[in-house]
Amino acid sequence: MIRNIAGVAAGAFLALAAACAPARADMRFRVVSISGSTPCGAHCAMAIAADGDITDSTAAEFVAFVKENAGRQNLHSVVLLNSPGGKVVGAMDFGRVLRRIGALAIVARAMEDPEGAEHIAQGRCFSACVYALMGGRKRIIPAKSLVGIHRMFAVENAVDPAGGSMVERRFDNGDMRNVIAKYSAEMGVSRELINKAERVSTDTIHLVSPQEIARWRLGSSRF
Repeated sequence: MIRNIAGVAAGAFLALAAACAPARADMRFRVVSISGSTPCGAHCAMAIAADGDITDSTAAEFVAFVKENAGRQNLHSVVLLNSPGGKVVGAMDFGRVLRRIGALAIVARAMEDPEGAEHIAQGRCFSACVYALMGGRKRIIPAKSLVGIHRMFAVENAVDPAGGSMVERRFDNGDMRNVIAKYSAEMGVSRELINKAERVSTDTIHLVSPQEIARWRLGSSRF
């Protein structure tokens, strides 16, 4: 049975570790311990770690994972979200699933120490990941974790006049911005986040400040 917790997850951040930049890969899920600094053995609270790029199939894969693990003892509806981005529509689909299960979404990742024990570490939620984060019933962005936004785009192949092929970025004409704005309103997040993101070059990323997180109602650093 999946249940909600916050206090145990907060305690786990006492041992927050430095983040590294893993190679990009499609999002995968695993069950991890969020026991914190107090030994708990078989009674440790468990959460779901979600790491990697969000694809169009991420939401369905997450639902399948939840169903497969729903009978595990001490598993809570806590999702540690750590992603460099991915597909915008896929991220909104994933976010709607998180809302449906009442998930506590935390920008964080689980990492293993040399002794094999897992600790919750700072994470990142960039680009389309932010739209998945919006789906959390409660959203926690710890002080050392990073949230970043930029203008959305689609990648498509084009013919190079000089011969061969090339990759081009195709930008939104405003239709998708309206779709995301409606979605963000459903999730209780200000449209100003989308407006800001669409003003940031795709060649860079704007790290969202604590003041912006509060103003846009994106989340809280407090559990």
